[in-house]
Formats: sequence, structure tokens, C-alpha cells
Amino acid sequence: MLKLVIRTTLFAAAALALAACQDGGGPGSARARAPIPQKTVALMQEKGMSQAAPILIRSYKKEAELEIWKRDGKGEYALLKTYPICRWSGQLGPKIREGDRQAPEGFYTITPTQMNPNSSFYLSFDTGFPNAYDRAYGRTGRYLMVHGACSSAGCFSMTDEQIAEIYAIGREAFAGGQRSFQFQSYPFRMTPQNLARYRNDPNIEFWRNLKEGSDYFEVTKQIPTVGVCNKRYVFGSQSASCGATEQPAIAQALAQKRANDDHKIAELVSTGAKAVRLVYQDGGQHPSFRGEGGSVLSFTRSTRFSGDISRPEALAGAPQEIEMPDSASARTAVAMTPRPATAPGAADPVATGSVTAAAPAAQPLNAAAEAPSAGVFSKALSLGGILSGDKPAQAADPVKAAEAPSPSGG
Repeated sequence: MLKLVIRTTLFAAAALALAACQDGGGPGSARARAPIPQKTVALMQEKGMSQAAPILIRSYKKEAELEIWKRDGKGEYALLKTYPICRWSGQLGPKIREGDRQAPEGFYTITPTQMNPNSSFYLSFDTGFPNAYDRAYGRTGRYLMVHGACSSAGCFSMTDEQIAEIYAIGREAFAGGQRSFQFQSYPFRMTPQNLARYRNDPNIEFWRNLKEGSDYFEVTKQIPTVGVCNKRYVFGSQSASCGATEQPAIAQALAQKRANDDHKIAELVSTGAKAVRLVYQDGGQHPSFRGEGGSVLSFTRSTRFSGDISRPEALAGAPQEIEMPDSASARTAVAMTPRPATAPGAADPVATGSVTAAAPAAQPLNAAAEAPSAGVFSKALSLGGILSGDKPAQAADPVKAAEAPSPSGG
């Protein structure tokens, strides 16, 4: 009975807070009460998770995938399910201004009041853009959602069936006592292969900052506390602020992962991995939504809007790859990067030249407050124009595909 009262109260508040995004009634409330599909409930049980356990959501533009992670019986977050994204718009890179069609990248907090049971796009939750990091750069935009209807103008759009399930999982986590969940939005999976491939993209420094948060989650299997210091994201277990320190064991594990990843990146570069920038006509979608020969599929929507996938002509071809070669001096220096130690008690991985390695225990977690590593790989990246030292993570204006703002987002 108590859970029912909590659930009713939370979503009544959400309905009031998002009145500007609503259709003004209709079947939304019934959609919002739909249970989690039995197949997904069975998957939770198989993985040792409860419906009420807290969640975290991660999205990846290039791969067009959205993941739901859930806390299991061991108290760690584990992957529950991966959903193909039906439509996202814009380019890889952060959202800069309202109307640029960019879907945001970064770390966002979702509360019950951001859940919209009466969305014009079946069901939705607001990402919370702009957050403190976005505001530090003067970025603008609003109503940037994860929603249904497979139509995007700055949003992450799922099918109606998918968003109904995602919404229900979030609703039950809130009902179980989770006050907010974290939405981590990435341009691509933070692998050494991707970071090597896009190492000369104008957004690379920003993306390496995002990787710090990704590493934290993957190493600890816990939701990182996120802060902003000197126009950079900072992460921690209990505190995330300028000068905050991290637990020694976590700091060491993070340093080791980052050193290993940086060594792998250096290997890829030294063996000829091509540096490119991807340019989309207007975003993308998961290949599972394509028909034979790569044609864009259409389907019937459950919403009151007519039509098919937004801007299908922009999905007709693959994104263009623009080569962004390294300088000769960078290639030579990267080839000299030493292999990081992995055995317990071995050499400090920070000394291998890790670009983003965490500082040793009891040192500030905030990388922005300290000088960058002077390792060989760090120097090589600077020579090649891959990093820009201590300059703020200000992204270049993406290739322009701007249109007038849409009610679904900026």
C-alpha cells in the first residue's frame, strides 16, 4: 500500500512539472502504468535483480544503443538489457545551442519530475540538459528527451514499445526508493579502438573527459558522483569537487585501466590506425531498423502523430569519413610508449605516460587542477594535435545541419 501511495505521489508531481510538454490528457496515464514485460522481469530474476532495485542508463550515438544497468544482489551495477536506438539526430559531439539538432553528451540526473506520462511521443523522460557543465559553456536548449515515436530533433528516440519498457523500469526504481538515476550519454563506446580512430576530432578532449566517468563506473560498478571543476567533469565515490581525493584502491585501479587503455591507443596509432572524423547528414539509427539493402523501414506509431521515421533521407547513406592525419613527430613519439605494468606491486602505471591516469592515492582526483602527465604518449598526442594541454574542453561547432527547434527538443 505504501509503495502505491509513493508511486502515485511521485508521478502526480511529474505530471504537473512537465505540463509544458504534455498533450493535455489522453491515454498517457494508462501507458505510464503498464507493467514491466514479463520476459524482462524474468531476465532480472536470472541476473539477481529486483524490479525495485536502482538503475543507471547509458547511451551511445555511433552504435545507436541504449543500456539499462541495474543493481544486483551483490550491490554492484550489472547490465540488464541493451536497446537499439531508433533515431538520434545531429553529429557526434555535445549540444551547443538550441536548434542545432544535437543530442546531448555528458552526465545527467533524472528525477521523477522529469518523467512525462503524457508525452506527445508516447512516453518520455527529460535528460535535464543543460546541466552544470553545459551551463559553464553557455550552452542552450530544452526539452531534450528520451522518448518514443522514432522521431528526433535533438533527442534519443526509441520505438513506443521500447520506451514503455524503459519508462516502467524507471518508474519501479523510483517506487523502490531511488531518488534519481544517472543518464550517461556518450558519442561512442569508450574503447581504445574508438579513441584511437577519433583521436584528432575537435571534440577529443571533451570525449576523454567523458571517458574518465565511464572508467569510474566500469572499474567500480557503482554510480559515480559527478561534479564540475574548471569547466571539466570530475568524478568520485563520495565527493566530486575541486581538490577532492579518492580512495587509494579505486585511484590505483583507475590509473591502471587508463594506462592500459592509453598503451593500447598508442599501439593502434603506431601500427597505422587511421584517424577520422565522422560527418552525418543528420544523426543515425541502429542497423536493426534497416530493411534489405540498408533501406529505412517504416512502421505504424501508437502516437497521435502521423508519418514515419524522422528525416529518412538523412539515413539513406553511411556517415562520411574525413581523414585527419597525424604529424610525423606524433607517430614517432607514440611508437616509443612503454607497456604498462600489470602485476601487483609493479611500476606505477601513471609513470607509463598515461594521458588521463588518476593521480596516486591521497592526491586530488580533479585532473583539471593539476598539470597533465609529462609521459611520452602525452607529449606525442600534443605534438600531433590530439590533445590541447590544459585548454577547456570546448568542442568545435559541429557540421551544420541546424533546423528550427521542434517541440520534441532543441
